[in-house]
Amino acid sequence: MDHHKRDFSVNDRLLRICGLAAVIGGISTLAAVVLLALIHLFTNLFFFGTLSVEDRSPALNTLGAWVIVIPVIGGLIVGLMARFGSEKIRGHGIPEAIEAILFGKSRMSPKVAILKPLSSGIVIGSGGPFGAEGPIIMTGGALGSLIAQCIDVTAAERKTLLVAGAAAGMTAVFGTPVAAVLLAVELLLFEWRPRSFLPVALACAVAGFARAAVFGTGALFPLDTPPPQMISLLFCVVAGLLSGALASGLSAALYKLEDLFGKLPIHWMWWPALGAVFVGVGGYIEPRALGVGYDVIGDLLHQHIALQVALSILAVKAAIWVVALASGTSGGVLAPLLMLGAGLGTALGAILPGHDAALWPLVCMAATLGATLGAPLTAIVFAFGLTHDANALLPLLAATLVAHGFATVVMKRSIMTEKIARRGYHIYREYGVDPLERHHVDEVMTRDVQTIDAATPLADVLAQHFGATQMHRAYPVLRDGVLVGVLDRALLGTMIGTSSMQEAGLTVGDALRRLAHVTPAFAVPGEPCRLAATRLAVHELERLPVVADEKSMRLVGIVSRSDLVKPARAHFDEEHRRERFRGFRRAGVVKKH
Repeated sequence: MDHHKRDFSVNDRLLRICGLAAVIGGISTLAAVVLLALIHLFTNLFFFGTLSVEDRSPALNTLGAWVIVIPVIGGLIVGLMARFGSEKIRGHGIPEAIEAILFGKSRMSPKVAILKPLSSGIVIGSGGPFGAEGPIIMTGGALGSLIAQCIDVTAAERKTLLVAGAAAGMTAVFGTPVAAVLLAVELLLFEWRPRSFLPVALACAVAGFARAAVFGTGALFPLDTPPPQMISLLFCVVAGLLSGALASGLSAALYKLEDLFGKLPIHWMWWPALGAVFVGVGGYIEPRALGVGYDVIGDLLHQHIALQVALSILAVKAAIWVVALASGTSGGVLAPLLMLGAGLGTALGAILPGHDAALWPLVCMAATLGATLGAPLTAIVFAFGLTHDANALLPLLAATLVAHGFATVVMKRSIMTEKIARRGYHIYREYGVDPLERHHVDEVMTRDVQTIDAATPLADVLAQHFGATQMHRAYPVLRDGVLVGVLDRALLGTMIGTSSMQEAGLTVGDALRRLAHVTPAFAVPGEPCRLAATRLAVHELERLPVVADEKSMRLVGIVSRSDLVKPARAHFDEEHRRERFRGFRRAGVVKKH
């Protein structure tokens, strides 16, 4: 048995990255406090004419029809900021973070870290129907990226620190650290490795403790529903299907409107102001549809709003949110989706028997969020983190997974990846263990290796190994069984063509010693095939010698590109070859006569 093989790869820089992630968690919490203060400041300034950071709902304004103008002013300011500051502040934040991670080597600019919270504060403070979570995810990610750019790290480590900042920011806003970690796993990291998971989780833990010190402890929307009944399972399926349909409809409407904005004969700088006209009209009709709307979400979950009023608020909210987001302004999607899902649940609670009506706003809220984002586990744990309602976990699980399944079948891409796809990038959301990770070099390597003795003259090597009967592209060169190099036709030609190497009887070992300045690339039996494949690609090689260990350099085999195809072939059989077992032999049964 091979005791040297590990479940996870070893990373000696993990402690350093964890320390940086902890610092970023604290900084992202501070950024979240600043963002919320900016939202409150601009809300008071735009709707009440006062300089204050008191938390006040824009629905309490007394502006009358003048309320239509306020979102337009905010839209104009943000359009100018995006045009002359940074176009990256447009949108709801998470797609931009994903794009930076996958296609920008996790590099984000200082402008984004400053302009994103400022622009979001202006948009939401002027009545924009958005949440603070998208902007803080973008802002926290930008801060993590900027800190990483100031030190000596790899692109993979920079990604980890970017995601740590983003997840910590979400934790600071909602007080849901576990959900934030799951959001990172399902949407941002695109891997499951201790090197990235542990720093992100630590950043969220730091942000969670820091948030408790600033905002206090307790659920944002505390709820306590009775335990579910058996009949509730059927209704969870109904709620999940309707939530999935709502998520699909919202996503389709959003990008249809975005296409219409793209056909306008004016610069995109003016689009946020144009969309804000619609927001202002909607806010005049239903003032509670303006702003973040956390108070409305709480009232829906606690059944404090009459059904007719709730449906009116939500119809307006859905319309102005889709239009405003399609216009390219700055704001988040989580809070609006929570409100719209809770509204669907409020409507269902009036007609679904068999359980407390308060359950369904919570269930539909999570199901709509999970289906829209394509992140069901995040949505389930997020709903629990917001309410601390343990009795609702089973209905949340059932409905959210049904909604996610519905959206997966109906929608090609989620609301997050569609925007990136429109920029020319495709993101494949499924991932699993690479077949090359599951197999090790000693499982695929060739053990019977044709080698060249280091004492062989160059002329003999040319005739015996690289003549008309050449069998392989390259051969390991050994001295007493120890690897000293790898010889191919190009390297041999260099040796022969060098005037200083024309001495009679010059051996291949002596020639290699004169030319080689580094240890030849090699593999060891216990390492994953993925590492061997990477080494072949980096060094542009066809074959890689396998040595027992780095110290002895004793040759035990050779691995080629064709050898590394074997795990993929086995994986193909597992995925595509269908088998049916028509009978089973009963092993170990002895008939008595």
